[in-house]
Amino acid sequence: LLCLVCFFGCISFKIHRVMEYLSISSAFLFVSIFSLGMLMVVIDQLSKHWARGTLRFGESVPFVPGLLQLTLVRNTGAAFSMFSGSSTLLGILSLTVAIAVSAWIWSERRRGLWMGLALGFLLGGTIGNGIDRWRLGHVTDFLDLVPIQFPIFNWADIAINLAVLCFAIDAFRQRNGQPND
Repeated sequence: LLCLVCFFGCISFKIHRVMEYLSISSAFLFVSIFSLGMLMVVIDQLSKHWARGTLRFGESVPFVPGLLQLTLVRNTGAAFSMFSGSSTLLGILSLTVAIAVSAWIWSERRRGLWMGLALGFLLGGTIGNGIDRWRLGHVTDFLDLVPIQFPIFNWADIAINLAVLCFAIDAFRQRNGQPND
């Protein structure tokens, strides 16, 4: 996951520098962040489609022995199965957050690299799980860490956690007076 953040960070950093040099518009920034979000949605939805078509509910299949197994479950709650049985409320919340993040992306004309990554990951993760809630009435989870007792999760959850990490990096950099890029 850290490699993925670094990869997207390097790409976004280079794009950010080129855009500064060329004075590319804020609309392009919006499209870049929105594209990152949509990439997360596509990866999330394709992986969940594969899991629903390949795995059996509750059965664990080793994927990376000793580290990761695939276990298909339905989650009607939020993170760590909180608010179980609240799919409609959580679906409305997902839609509200996606609209709010999109408005934030559009309205904020200048933002640093880490804030842009955070918003793209958050948008993608929120939409990915929101699609499941609206379409299926639950979220499909299937990634199961073996060495630790941790809730089963999916790619949208990874994107949301990457967003939190990027928000934290952005806040840390701002607190320490580092440039916002």
